[in-house]
Amino acid sequence: MNPFSKFRFLPVTIFVASMLLTVKIGDIWNSVDGLKKDAIQVAGAAEAQTETPPAAAQPPAAEPAPAQPGEAPAAEQAAVPGAADPNAVAAPPPGDPAASKLITDDPTLLTPQEIDLLQNLADRRREIEAREQELQVRQGMLAAAEARIDRKIAELKNLQAEINGRIKVFDEQQETKMESLVKIYESMKPKEAARIFEDLEMDTLLEVAQRMKERKLAPVMAKMNPEKAREVTVQLRDLRSLPREGLDQGN
Repeated sequence: MNPFSKFRFLPVTIFVASMLLTVKIGDIWNSVDGLKKDAIQVAGAAEAQTETPPAAAQPPAAEPAPAQPGEAPAAEQAAVPGAADPNAVAAPPPGDPAASKLITDDPTLLTPQEIDLLQNLADRRREIEAREQELQVRQGMLAAAEARIDRKIAELKNLQAEINGRIKVFDEQQETKMESLVKIYESMKPKEAARIFEDLEMDTLLEVAQRMKERKLAPVMAKMNPEKAREVTVQLRDLRSLPREGLDQGN
């Protein structure tokens, strides 16, 4: 015997359908109720905004204190950027968008012309730095050249002093030799001295003759060849009319 022969499907199906329909109607009712609540909240918020009283009027600003002697008025100090706070960065003037963009350092806000300008300024800065380095190198080279020139000048001065000293010593030695030679001729007999004078070169003869005492030279020239004696006399006159450089410098 089949146990499901007496089970009726139709009443059960109707019952289940009724239950599902009831649950569905409940969900629909809840949705409609939520929509009503949201509409009421929105309407209440709109009414609250429309009923909000205007803000209270701000009290009038106090009048600035009178400026002390030597102080700028408060309005002028406020107008000067950084006057109140010296560490504050000066803000760009209003209405200058290019300056504002440059200060912000945001490349996305710059135009192509401003980017070109910044690149040109960077190139110019590099060029100036290169020139400054070149000038520093040239200044260093010039200072080194000046130092070398100073050293050369000092060396030349030392060499000049050494040469002058040796010349002075040589002149003193020659003068000593010449005085010794003059004494020899002055001590000789006039005839013998005259014979030697006639064979001497004119320059040597004049150096000896102009150092000899006149009373010693006169007998010697009297014994010399008249033509030679006349020539020596003319040369001695010319020498005595000229300044004696070596003797004058010694005086």
